[in-house]
Amino acid sequence: MAGYGSLGGRGQDSLLDKIQDSIFAFASSLPCAADLCQTFGGGNAGSSSGTSNNAVSGTLKLNGRNVQIVKLLGEGGFSFVYLARDRESGREFALKKIRCPAGSDALPLALAELEAHRRFRSPNIMQLLDSAVVQDADGKTVYLFLPFHPMGNVQDYINKNLASNRKWAEKSLLEVFLGSCLGVKELHSYKLKDVGADRGGMTIPSSQDDGDHDGAADQAPLLDTQSGRIPNHDDDDDDEDEEGPFGASAAVDGSEPIPSYPPQPKRNAYQERQPRPSGEDLQGLSKGDLVPYAHRDIKPGNIMLSQASTEEGEAVLHPTLMDFGSTVKARVHIKTRRQAIAEQDVAAERSSMAYRAPELFDIKTDTTLTEAVDIWSLGCTLYCMMYSYSPFETPTMMEQGGSVAMAVLQNNWKFPTDNDSYSQATRKIIERCLVTKVEDRAKIDEVIKLTQEALRQVS
Repeated sequence: MAGYGSLGGRGQDSLLDKIQDSIFAFASSLPCAADLCQTFGGGNAGSSSGTSNNAVSGTLKLNGRNVQIVKLLGEGGFSFVYLARDRESGREFALKKIRCPAGSDALPLALAELEAHRRFRSPNIMQLLDSAVVQDADGKTVYLFLPFHPMGNVQDYINKNLASNRKWAEKSLLEVFLGSCLGVKELHSYKLKDVGADRGGMTIPSSQDDGDHDGAADQAPLLDTQSGRIPNHDDDDDDEDEEGPFGASAAVDGSEPIPSYPPQPKRNAYQERQPRPSGEDLQGLSKGDLVPYAHRDIKPGNIMLSQASTEEGEAVLHPTLMDFGSTVKARVHIKTRRQAIAEQDVAAERSSMAYRAPELFDIKTDTTLTEAVDIWSLGCTLYCMMYSYSPFETPTMMEQGGSVAMAVLQNNWKFPTDNDSYSQATRKIIERCLVTKVEDRAKIDEVIKLTQEALRQVS
């Protein structure tokens, strides 16, 4: 969804909520329709739980900020992404709204996505500016404040090139791919920063005991209101002077720093502590241990682009890896057939088929899934950047009704033979990524090295 990710989920949404969100999504995409959007859709944020809505001005109040909805950017499953504007500073950002009906699996997935955003720190990984959890009538709504990228994502860029009948310049293409690889490296080489006594808990409101909390408690912003930062048990000690989530460090496009928002409302203490989605992953581990994570849905649509410049003043495209709804601890040992089938179901739901590694299509027992799944996806992504389609979703194959899954499992792909102007060094990157045997597939460091070598040849 416009590169900002989506959540499918298997829970049941109420008919009224579906109608409200659909009207909100449709109306917000129309010019000058903010009033209509908020009138029909804004009430879903739950003004009785610490989030106030103004139907006239088309605003929400989240974490003490007046947020104006500008237009819809995308939607999918339980989630909507809007272009939003802070009414105090005028700064625009992307607001991702994830509805989590009671009884569904959407809430732990949304919290896992939030956790991943704040766990990984890299210029090539999209930062989380702020977040809030709001109590609804039948569940909760998670709001993620994300940087807005007006250029869109790599898939948008590919589509523009295709419409203009032009190819992506090899140097620029490799620069974007290299930045994407550096973001992936952050996931694959992650080491625990800290494991404290309360590492396994995240404070959120109770869905069974709503009457015991006042309105401010029900909103439960996942934000340290004293420092303006999301509480982070992974923080290094020397990070304490870092700017808040909407401070100077939040600027991603070379523009002037984003001004900080007004002081945040005080949080109340919550009695209930729900385990973080990543809690089990950290059992028995200590600070400094290597804990590789896998993105599991790398594709052109999940790499955002923005304008940047080199030290020499040359304009370049800056890639930012996005959508961590599928991100999991990379190394998963499959012990039983039941576990294998469950992992296949998760992959089918959250990992795009044309970019999914073969080991996720047919998972065997007594095997271990690893971060190598991302290397396969990187190879497919680079191929798509070069030729405008996945190597397993070629125009010829789609015309003939071929099976993407079968093509992946048989590793049935080839480079185009007509008008291929890309260098052998660049093609070699794809060849090292699209290797069926996991142990023979390139690691992220090799992919980065090959990309740097290819860049030197074309520069």
